[in-house]
This record gives sequence, C-alpha cells and structure tokens, in this order.
Amino acid sequence: MHTILSVHNLYQQPGGEDRVFASEAELLEHNGHTVLRHMDHNDRIRGGSAGAAGDAIWNPDTYRHLESLARSTAIDVAHFHNTFPLISPAAYYAARRAGIPVVQTLHNFRLICAGATLSRNGSVCESCLERRSLLPGIVHACYRNSRPATVALSAMLAVHRAVGTYQNQVDVYVALSEFARRKFIDGGIPASRIVVKSNFVAADPGIGGGRGGYALFVGRLASEKGIATLAAAWSHLPDIPLRVVGDGPMSAIDWPHGTTLLGYQPRDRMLAQMRDATILIFPSIWYECAPMVILEAFACGLPVVGSNLGSIPEFITDYRTGRLFQPNEGLDLAAKVRWAFQHPEELQKMRLAARSEYENKYTPARNYKRLLAIYDTAIESTRRHRGFHESEITPPETTTGLTQVSNVRM
Repeated sequence: MHTILSVHNLYQQPGGEDRVFASEAELLEHNGHTVLRHMDHNDRIRGGSAGAAGDAIWNPDTYRHLESLARSTAIDVAHFHNTFPLISPAAYYAARRAGIPVVQTLHNFRLICAGATLSRNGSVCESCLERRSLLPGIVHACYRNSRPATVALSAMLAVHRAVGTYQNQVDVYVALSEFARRKFIDGGIPASRIVVKSNFVAADPGIGGGRGGYALFVGRLASEKGIATLAAAWSHLPDIPLRVVGDGPMSAIDWPHGTTLLGYQPRDRMLAQMRDATILIFPSIWYECAPMVILEAFACGLPVVGSNLGSIPEFITDYRTGRLFQPNEGLDLAAKVRWAFQHPEELQKMRLAARSEYENKYTPARNYKRLLAIYDTAIESTRRHRGFHESEITPPETTTGLTQVSNVRM
C-alpha cells in the first residue's frame, strides 16, 4: 500500500475541485492507503494580502514544510490538485528534491489561461493560446476582472515557464478529458506526460424513475453556464416545467413561464431532483473539463441534453445517453428538449444507457484502478530519472528566473 501526499489549495467558495480532492483521498484511505493531506485556504487572503503575489510564485513556508515532511515520512507519491495562489509550485520542488514522484491533476485551464476557463465575456477565448502569450489575459483583466491581480498571476506563470517548472518538475499530468489534454498540449505541456482520467461519483445515488415530468438544470447561475441560452429555450417551451437548482449572479433574470427556482440545495436533495427528472439540461458555453453534474446525472440514470462544445461530446453520446445541441442556440436546445419529451420509449433506453455509462466509467472502483495505474507511472518515471544531478532540481528561488521577474517575457 502507498503513502500519498495529497495537496490542495482550497477555494473561498467550495466547488468541484474541493470535492474531488476530498473524494479521492477518502477513496484511497478506504482501499488501505495512507493519505497525508496538505491544505491551504484562500480565506487567508480575503481582503488582500501584501505577500499573496509573492507566495503565488514561491511560498518558502510551503517548501520548508513539505521538505521537512518528506525527511520524516516515507512518501510514495505527491498528488497535487491546486497550488494557486498560496501553496505555489514551490511544493513540486520540495517533493522532487526528496525523490517523491509528482502528479498534478489539471482541474481547470489555469496553466494556460489567466481566467482558468478559456472564456471571456461569456464566450470561448483562446487568445493566450493562439498568441502563445499571457498579455491578452492582462489586457482583458481575465483574473477576477482585476488587471493587478492578473499581472500577479501571469508573473507566476511566466516565471515558472521560464525556469522549466511545468516541463521538468511534474512526472504525470492528469487531464480530465481528451479535449482538455489537447488544449494543454497546445499550451506547451509535454504530451508524453499527460494522461486522461475523468472524475468519478463517490457515492452511488441509485437509479431513479424519472417520473417527475420536468427538465432540470443544476449549477451556478452565471453567463458561462449558458443561462441566457436556457432562458431563451424555455420561452419556447411554456408547457414543459423547468426546475433550476443553484444560485449565482443570473438568478434575478426574467425567467420564462414554467420555471421554478429552487436555489442552492444540499447534495442529497439535488440528487433526489435528478432521480425524478425527465432530462438534465447542460447548456454551458465554455470549455468544461469534466462536469461532475453530468456524471451524477448518469449515475441517476438521467439523460442529458448538453452543448456540443469542448469535452461535453466526450461524455454525452447523441441519441444514446442524451442529446447534443448547438451552443448558444436557444431554439436548437428547445427542439432537443421537445424531442426528448415526445419520445418516451427512446428516453427510457437512454436512461438505461446513462446508468450503464456510469457503471462502466465513473464508479469509485473504476477510478481507483485508474488512479493506481497513474501513480505507478509516476513512480516508474522517478526511478528512471534518479540519476539526475541535484542541480537539475534546484529550487528556482536561487535562480535568476525567480529574482528577475520583470525580465520574463509574457
């Protein structure tokens, strides 16, 4: 059995990444492994912190703590989920210098996009990828709509690109879809180091009967989630009830007739809504990596009508586990929803296929097997490279790359 160091910078607003971090650690422990959790929390920088920008580039406290932990504990693998902004890539160096294999799950597009979503103003944006530059993100203040904050984030990315952190300090990157893998390769991450492993549903919610006679949306009510498209579609579907679970900045829009806003719901109540729903609507207009809500819907035997965009077609097979519609096209979404409600026999087959998809791909057992294979790959990679001279993993705080940030090309 392995001892795994699991590392994550928690968000101020808990989300999918936090859940996956917790679920994977619990899964490993359930299977007899020892998991050491190293966490930091963004609440520490609420209201701003003079040291936050510097910590994002290199946090000496993180380095010292993990270096000390590695000396006192035999760790087989260090698995990173999020290092931004407080943990910093310093953690990679501490692990590698101790000879510990490093795995990094790519939960979002932070390494290639300041906003982490490859979207801007509610639309897909690949300017930084196309120009191979961080300047577009700075110009458009893509991180938190703040140019100073985006500059600080971009400085972190630029420094660690310049000193080769992302090329040399991570043994295996875990992309959540083939689509995401291709984007990271376009962004300069070595293709040979990126494997694909989707998320999983930690606890089986059980298949539902779908007898509620309503469509369901679950998620944040924000522009990138396609809320405007959802509302536009329902202006043509007054006879089909729509239930909306979630909250966010667009909760106060003028919702069409037939919409019921349920607000935030605890997970058990959300899953109950899924088990009774006829279909789930997933109208996102940005590049989702591996939407947990789709996997949870499949576990409930719930077909999904989703945008034909990014990685979404990897999860939804048209006419088998749901329907695909053109993103941003309310009329096309309405047509696909109408089809679903008018074809109950086909929909019942989709329910069984959706549940089968969950059982074949997204159970804890499947994820555990894949996770161990990834760890074995990282361990073997480290064994092959143990002959590296120590200078090849010298922390960049001693290099000109870190001390001369102003000279790094963005």
